Amino acid sequence: MNHLKLAAPCLFGLESVLSGEVKRIGGQNVQVSDGKVTFTGGLEMLAKANLWLRTAERVQIVLDSFRAESFEELFQGVRAIPLEQFIGKSDAFPVKGWSLNSKLASVPDCQSIIKKAAVRRLEEKYGQSWFEETGPVHQIQFSILKDIVTVMLDTSGPGLHKRGYRQNSVEAPIKETLAAGIIDLARVYDDSVLIDPFCGSGTFLIEGVMHAMHIAPGLNRRFAAERWGAVDAEIWRRARQEAMDLIRRDATVRAYGYDIDPAAAELTMANAKKAGVVSHIRARQRDVAEFSCELDKAVVFSNPPYGERLLEIKEAEGIYQTMGRVFPQKPGLRYYIISPHEEFERFFGRGADRRRKLYNGMIKCQLFMYFR
Repeated sequence: MNHLKLAAPCLFGLESVLSGEVKRIGGQNVQVSDGKVTFTGGLEMLAKANLWLRTAERVQIVLDSFRAESFEELFQGVRAIPLEQFIGKSDAFPVKGWSLNSKLASVPDCQSIIKKAAVRRLEEKYGQSWFEETGPVHQIQFSILKDIVTVMLDTSGPGLHKRGYRQNSVEAPIKETLAAGIIDLARVYDDSVLIDPFCGSGTFLIEGVMHAMHIAPGLNRRFAAERWGAVDAEIWRRARQEAMDLIRRDATVRAYGYDIDPAAAELTMANAKKAGVVSHIRARQRDVAEFSCELDKAVVFSNPPYGERLLEIKEAEGIYQTMGRVFPQKPGLRYYIISPHEEFERFFGRGADRRRKLYNGMIKCQLFMYFR
């Protein structure tokens, strides 16, 4: 299994960031498409990808792709896949997926056919007619796009954004994978100073410090494939040990968080403690109107309130105006602000040096970058 094809889905707008991450950990034959990066490698790469990819939502093994316009073609296509390489006699293998612009439009019917085909394949290989499915979960995922079926195995389990440090969060938190992508774009180093005037759960600050210290985001959690018989436990042990050895414990990165809600500042510190980076982070209650920065050099990250109803939108616009007034313009200060508001720059009072389309969950946003 040294030539697995792997796929890592991501939030729209982060594809190029994720592609760079995959290359840095040694992924081969890297290809980028909308919302996904595919690459090749062995079981060691599967473990490294789960541990290290900051902007991927999960890591999947691509088992096969084929055209199917009928249920019979779907059945035979799945039956031909060597599932027994991964799925053992007592393992669980649930099926889920989606279909778009295809003749096979009914997802429940496709799920049922794929399950039947998988059972038939394993019946033939193991010589048994009943599968108790009490063992480790091997989640079969499928996509059908324009009649092309892709069948995958999910190796991650819970999404990779679940790093393990954010059991609690404030309302409307930024997703860990999105924060990590913005931090990558901002070029954070091991001696950077990071500031978040709307720190919420502390996601920007924690992800920023983890990035600066070269801490693998998946170090404090487990993955579905760790329980599979097909992946030797020694592979995971070595990957984790290598990740531990690569931590930059001498990094001098500092991160400061502020929030109008004192509970948010407390939550930031609690989450930073869970993430193991609390010594690099300070958070306290402060209104953005009181923001000031005496430093000559710092990176400011900001996910200000969006507002969904009219009154909230008016309040958000007022906050943008305040930000424009209190955020100092100095050569060494850089700002990375994410907002869905079409006219953010007008309220902020200055045009961004660069913009990038990103999605925060299902909300279409822009990342406004000020660095000149």
